[in-house]
Order: sequence, then structure tokens, then C-alpha cells
Amino acid sequence: MKHIVFYDAQCPFCFNVKRILRKFDWFHQIKWVAVQEVEERGGYPYLEGRNTLDEIHMLTKEGEVKEGYYSIRKLLLALPPFALLGLLLYLPGMDRVGSPAYKWFSAHRYQWFGRYDIPRYA
Repeated sequence: MKHIVFYDAQCPFCFNVKRILRKFDWFHQIKWVAVQEVEERGGYPYLEGRNTLDEIHMLTKEGEVKEGYYSIRKLLLALPPFALLGLLLYLPGMDRVGSPAYKWFSAHRYQWFGRYDIPRYA
């Protein structure tokens, strides 16, 4: 069983972060799925009603749905070179800063990095 991470394939920043992080998934813990694929094909009912284009989402191996900052820290924990950083994000109070910072960055990513006309899946 793998964590499933849902990313925006029309966001250049998101696409490139996924491309880089895949190289560090040494134990093949992560399956990456584009939000655009979910919108076209369905198959992930637990995402219905969620703002999947606004924030990264993750279905954990344990069956929990995480979003935004909480997805990022769980994702980093699953990647050996970033596990320590992931642990630091679990320290008490970190989410009070991390979650608003994530939402602010996410709200501005198209403005800073643009947007692909056609989703990139590879």
C-alpha cells in the first residue's frame, strides 16, 4: 500500500516539486495522481467536495485524507532525505505558522510561476 498524493498538473511549481521528490522516494511509498485525472476519471470519492486545485491532498496508507500543510509534512516524512524536516513540522505549534504559510504560498503560485495550458503528467 502506498500514500497517494494528488497534485495540480497545470501548476509548474507543483509539477516540478513532484518530479524532484519522486527521485527521493527510495522505498516507493508514494503514488502521484494529477487532480486533473481525478476530475476526468473519478475513482476517488473521498476527494469529493474538497478544494483539490487549491491545496495538495494525500490519502495516507492508513486511509486518512490530509490536505495542504498536513499533506506536505506527511509526504516529507515518507522521503528518507527529508524525514527530519518532516518530523520538525510535527513539533507543537508548527502548524499555526506552517498551515497559513502554505495557504498563502498556494494562493499565489500561479501568479509567480504561471500555469500550463495542458496538464503535465510525466
